[in-house]
Amino acid sequence: MKNDNYKHSDITEKIIKCFYKVYNHLGYGFLEKVYENAMFIELKSLGLFVEKQKQIIVYYEEVKVGEYYADLIVSESVIVELKAAESLCEEHEFQLINYLKATEIEVGLLLNFGKEPIFKRKIFTNKLNHI
Repeated sequence: MKNDNYKHSDITEKIIKCFYKVYNHLGYGFLEKVYENAMFIELKSLGLFVEKQKQIIVYYEEVKVGEYYADLIVSESVIVELKAAESLCEEHEFQLINYLKATEIEVGLLLNFGKEPIFKRKIFTNKLNHI
């Protein structure tokens, strides 16, 4: 899985390993909050800086138009969105992409603790990253 060609691959690799560890321990069927708490513990145990339920403010024409909360932000460089759904759908992916659009963070991981563990990596570069 090691691939240094991806931005923040060192961090995303650790997050994905934690994802499988938590999934193998807890399995399928818990609420997202349970997985969020377990992921927080695992990531912190690796010495990573992790923030839970970090507020993301959305602006339109420099006016605040909304706010969301990212499940986890790791090392101020990867947004982690957790799901406990039977399967991932396009809306889940766009939710993560929108979080990336509203921040200076370019890398996101969508982790689904469904019947089968599935993850997706998303990248979004926007003008916020290059001001």
